[in-house]
Amino acid sequence: MDGWTRALRLLPEAYRIKLEQADGSAVEEIRLRSHRQPTLLICGKEQAFSDRLCREEDLQLVLEKASGASLHAVADMLKEGYLSVNGVRIGVCGTLLPSDTGGGFRRVSSLCMRIPRECRGIARGILPALRENSRGGTLLLSPPGGGKTTLLRECVRCLSDGGVRISVADERRELLGSDGGEGFDLGCHTDLLLGCGKAEGSIRLLRSMNPQLIAMDEVSSPRDLEAVRQIAGCGVGILATAHASDPAEMQRRPLYRELLSSGIFSLAVCIQGQGSERRYTLQRLET
Repeated sequence: MDGWTRALRLLPEAYRIKLEQADGSAVEEIRLRSHRQPTLLICGKEQAFSDRLCREEDLQLVLEKASGASLHAVADMLKEGYLSVNGVRIGVCGTLLPSDTGGGFRRVSSLCMRIPRECRGIARGILPALRENSRGGTLLLSPPGGGKTTLLRECVRCLSDGGVRISVADERRELLGSDGGEGFDLGCHTDLLLGCGKAEGSIRLLRSMNPQLIAMDEVSSPRDLEAVRQIAGCGVGILATAHASDPAEMQRRPLYRELLSSGIFSLAVCIQGQGSERRYTLQRLET
C-alpha cells in the first residue's frame, strides 16, 4: 500500500471518496483546517479539493483513526505537535493545554498530513559521490518539506543494495513508511530499529550491528549532535538530513555551526526546487 492510500484511509468518508479517484502522485500534503476548505499541497501550492468545509469533528476523527482510537497512547507524540502512523506524519495545530496539566491539545484547529513516497532514481546523479564518501559524513539539506526524507530513503536503498552495511533508527517510521510491517524498500543490507529516538537508537545500532554507515533523519538537537560525534569517533560513516537551504544558512544557527565545525561532514547535498523539478547539488564542506 502506498503512502497516498494510507493517508486516504485516515480521512473522513466524504473527503476520502472525493480523493479516491484523483491522481495523488504529485500530492505532497493534505491539509485540513477547521471551518475552511480542505486543500492539497502540490509543487508548493495549495489547492482546494472540496467545497465542504472542515469541521472540528473531522479533525478529531483523523486523530482517532491515526491513534487506533487511543489518543492517550500517543500523548507523548502529540506533545511534540505531530502524530505518525504508517509513515504518514500528521502535524497538529490548535489550542494547547497548560504545561502543568501534562500538555497536549485542548482543541485541534488544523492538520497537515505529509504523504511519504518512494521515488526511485532521484539519487542517481549523486550516488558516485555518496559511495566515495560512505565512510565519511554527508548531509542532505533543504528547508522543511523540501524532500529530505524522500531523498534519504532512496540513498539508503541504493547504497545498501550496492553492498554498504547500513543501520537506521527510524524514530517516526517515516523512512520505512510502516509501523513495523511491510513498508518501503530500504535495501538488502539495511538493519532497521523502530520504537526509540534516533540519537539513542543510533548508538544502540553502533554497538550491536557493526554498521559501515548510520543514517539519521533530521539532526536537530544537542543529543543528536553528541550521537553523531560518537558514531564518527568509531569510524562509522554518517548520512543525515538537516533543515537548511545550504551550508551558509547552517552557519547562522549555533547547533548547525557546531555540527559543521566538528569536521565530521565533508559533503552536502543541497535540494532545490519543488516536486518533480527538484535538483540535487553537491557541495564540498571545508574541514
